Amino acid sequence: MAPRAVGGCAYAGPMADGPMQPQPAGVPGHLTLRVLGCDGSWTGPAGAGSGYLVSSGGTHVLVDLGPGTFATLQTSLDPALVAAVVITHRHPDHWTDLYSLVTHAQFALHRESLPVFAPSEMAERTGLIGSPVLDWHRVADGDSTKVGALALSFHRTEHGVETLAVRIDGAGRALGYSADTGPGWSLAELGTGLDLVLCEASYTADHEGTAGHMSGRQAGEQASRAGARRLVLTHRWPTVSAASVAAEANASFGGRVEQAEIGKEFVL
Repeated sequence: MAPRAVGGCAYAGPMADGPMQPQPAGVPGHLTLRVLGCDGSWTGPAGAGSGYLVSSGGTHVLVDLGPGTFATLQTSLDPALVAAVVITHRHPDHWTDLYSLVTHAQFALHRESLPVFAPSEMAERTGLIGSPVLDWHRVADGDSTKVGALALSFHRTEHGVETLAVRIDGAGRALGYSADTGPGWSLAELGTGLDLVLCEASYTADHEGTAGHMSGRQAGEQASRAGARRLVLTHRWPTVSAASVAAEANASFGGRVEQAEIGKEFVL
């Protein structure tokens, strides 16, 4: 299915008359990224907020959990297999399905102490600081941790609130996620050897300077300077043309540019 020209990031898998069938996440021997949601700032029709499932070596980590993403998660992975959650910042389009995850874990799984890595004050912002389901770990610029087969490092971006970009290494591959940022922060902060960069591109160049985000042009330039091998665009505002954002990124990146779509998996 081709991405919509204007509208929410559409489901990328085949359509069927009955319920969507689970598509197992992860590919043995690889680092994989599955898109659970990719709309920027607000959700479009049939869309979902920011949320991604990163897998390698049997370890599955959720990175952001915006509105609608917990439903998508269940089409590809039993939530009981989630090893940890990363929340990049406190803007609601990146975390509100944490409530669904917690409720399911409490009543369906009877699970406790799921690790959550997030910036300062995130636990208080959610109101879930006392939940036995979650084990909060506050992280900041320059911090790193390991979850199973995955190594994570965090880098503060240019955004209105404390926001952490994430580099994830696994199976000899490296993934970089910009989270939300303006152009004053550099993707190169994530280090060298990035096989794929998942970068926000909220709008086109004519919107530059109007909000704390990046255009397709800026995302392409950033990925090029960081030496990324592949660029995947995400966090597009649903009212902005996907084709226009992609065209800008293609012109400025000079490499492989793809669009995030719900259900789409990228294998590194």
